[in-house]
Amino acid sequence: MVCQVPTRELKSGGANTAVTEKNKKEYIERMVKWRVERGVVQQTEALVRGFYEVVDSRLVSVFDARELELVIAGTAEIDLNDWRNNTEYRGGYHDGHIVIRWFWAAVERFNNEQRLRLLQFVTGTSSVPYEGFAALRGSNGLRRFCIEKWGKITSLPSTQTCFAVYLPPFRVSSGDSHQARVA
Repeated sequence: MVCQVPTRELKSGGANTAVTEKNKKEYIERMVKWRVERGVVQQTEALVRGFYEVVDSRLVSVFDARELELVIAGTAEIDLNDWRNNTEYRGGYHDGHIVIRWFWAAVERFNNEQRLRLLQFVTGTSSVPYEGFAALRGSNGLRRFCIEKWGKITSLPSTQTCFAVYLPPFRVSSGDSHQARVA
């Protein structure tokens, strides 16, 4: 029994072109492009059909692509004031505590990508809901971002999947935010 392997031309006349050392880069680029763009056509079509079963297409048509992404996935730009105003503190920490002031000073020095990585480190997601940090949701519903005191002065920050960062009681401010970046 001989198996038939389906073939697809990645370019016009490609079925009659052998892959050689000279053209292998072009072949790989075309293959990757096909797999990314066309290799998931059925899955993408199923996703779109399912989306329109839940959401009326007339409601979606008022948005451009960027606006729709914002509504579905939230903002990619971190609003530091919103984040700070919607953060809960535990274990003796409060907004005016020296460690918390150092933490927010370090986060202020982060660029937006570093802030998104911190958010993902703590919450498991790098997106903020359209409504802001007050609308963060975990598996059990609405969850506030939380900073809890734990560990020793020499410990690194840690997290669990409960939207909490466990922050050691640092003695001095890390001027370069080293411990936060390492964690």
